[in-house]
Amino acid sequence: MMRIDSHQHFWRYTPQDYRWISDEMAVLKQDLLPQALRQTLQRHDIQGTILVQACSSVQETRFLLELAEETDFVRAVTGWVDLSSPALQGYLEALSHPLLRGFRHQVQDEPSPAQWLADPAINAGLNLLQRQERVYEILVTHRHLPEAVQFAARHDGHFLVLDHFGKPDLSLGAAHWKKQIAPLTALKHVSCKLSGLLTEPRPAEMSASDLLPYFEVALEVFGTERLMFGSDWPVCLLAAADENPWDLCEQATASLSSDEQAAIYGGNACTVYRL
Repeated sequence: MMRIDSHQHFWRYTPQDYRWISDEMAVLKQDLLPQALRQTLQRHDIQGTILVQACSSVQETRFLLELAEETDFVRAVTGWVDLSSPALQGYLEALSHPLLRGFRHQVQDEPSPAQWLADPAINAGLNLLQRQERVYEILVTHRHLPEAVQFAARHDGHFLVLDHFGKPDLSLGAAHWKKQIAPLTALKHVSCKLSGLLTEPRPAEMSASDLLPYFEVALEVFGTERLMFGSDWPVCLLAAADENPWDLCEQATASLSSDEQAAIYGGNACTVYRL
């Protein structure tokens, strides 16, 4: 089974396009392109990746598709499109590409994520995407998980993916997060990316190993058939020098069977993104 990193980014950095990259994220304020990731993938025995948007721009999506065409390890792209646009169908036709398998919007950065998730135009746009069998990735923080769950329940026509564990509040613990995501157990069209946890704000005394209960909850809620490993490279470079997502996930999944590990490290991504 091919091992897949289901969540990574590339960009040519400009401050105006990547405003979410703050001054505290200096390592990200540079061009980060395929050659910078290749050796890391080889070191961790990863044969393919899903390249994910990081800017709300159709131009970035076209750039990512160009990179994907030139990069042997990129197996699919999650791009961006304005779901609320009356011209959505035309945009989808213009962006059509064999490697473009899904879309995402940085809902967490909206002035009101709850309002965005409830917007009739957004919901109509997602209905169109699902009729065309496009994956949609949901990027919210713990503050809007209830609304994200309701959003997911309305849209069961195709796969949805919750990015970065839904960005739990690590100060409240895994049991609290479990209550927030428990309704997703019944929503079989929703998968979850085991990604991003190392760079979420956490109490000073919390170590990487203290994050393992979140993996245990994810396994309980989603099962091994609805989880995908993602590094969130290069954002993962913001973690402590001795912490990385590959080692953390290996530790969290060490007790699983080889078939269960294969599902998390590639099989599920192959199914969801049609690799």
